[in-house]
Amino acid sequence: MKLTLGFSPCPNDTFIFDALVHHKIDTEGLEFEVVFSDVEQLNKWAFQAKLDVTKLSYNAFTHCLKDYALLDSGSALGNNCGPILIKKPNTILNKESKIAIPGKYTTANMLLSIVFPKIKNKVEMLFSEIEDQVLEGRVDAGLIIHENRFTYKDKGLDKVSDLGEFWEEETGLPIPLGGIVVKRELPLSEQKKIERVIRKSVEYAFENPSSSADFVKCHSQEMEEEVVNAHIALYVNDYSISLGKKGRKAVKLLFKKLGHSFENSLFS
Repeated sequence: MKLTLGFSPCPNDTFIFDALVHHKIDTEGLEFEVVFSDVEQLNKWAFQAKLDVTKLSYNAFTHCLKDYALLDSGSALGNNCGPILIKKPNTILNKESKIAIPGKYTTANMLLSIVFPKIKNKVEMLFSEIEDQVLEGRVDAGLIIHENRFTYKDKGLDKVSDLGEFWEEETGLPIPLGGIVVKRELPLSEQKKIERVIRKSVEYAFENPSSSADFVKCHSQEMEEEVVNAHIALYVNDYSISLGKKGRKAVKLLFKKLGHSFENSLFS
C-alpha cells in the first residue's frame, strides 16, 4: 500500500523524514509517495483531505479534525522557537500598519491574533519572502518563521515581539508549531504503524546526524550550513520523537485557547 506523505522542504522536515523516505529504517511494508510544499499549502490541502499523512500547522489542524488525527511523533514543539514580528528600525507601527504573515492558517498568525488582537491589515505571502518585503517597504512589518529568525538581524531589521516567548511566559509550556497528522479513515493499526515508522525515522536522524545531510542540503534553498544546523537544532527535539505528557498538554491548551470543544479526539 502506497501512502501520500506531505512535508515541507525546510531542514527540520527533511532531517526528520530522510531515513523513512530513503529506507534507512524498516518501514514495516509501508511505501510513501512524497509531496513537498510550503506549510500553508499543506494546510490548505489538509482542509481537502488530499494527503494520507501530512505536516501541518497546529492552527490549521483545528479546522480538519474530522478527517485527521495527530501522530505522537514528528511534531515541532519547543522553547524559544516561536514566530517573531519584525520591522525596519525607524518604522512606527499602529493598528493600520500592513503586516506580512506566512499564511492565514499558520500557528504564527494565530499567535499574532492573540498577542496583537488589533492588527487586522494582514497580507499573506510565502514565509521566505517576508524579510525582503519589509526591507523594500512594501509592508510595515512581517511575521517571520523557520530559519528567518536567524537572519533578520544581519539584514538590519528589528524585533518587535517574539510571540513564542509570550506563549511560554503565559503558559509555562513549549509552543506547538506544527504536527504530523494521519487520515482517520485508515485502520487504527495502520495509523500506529505510520507513527512507529516516523518515530524510528526521527531516532535514526538523531543517532546518525550526518546521514541526512545531502537530502537536507538538496532542499534547503541555498541556506548557509550553520543556519541549516541551527534550524534543525531549534525545531527537532525530544518532542519530535514523542509529544509526551507535556507536549500533549501544550497541544490541548492551544486548542482550548482557540475555543475547540474536543468533539473528536485529537490523537491517533
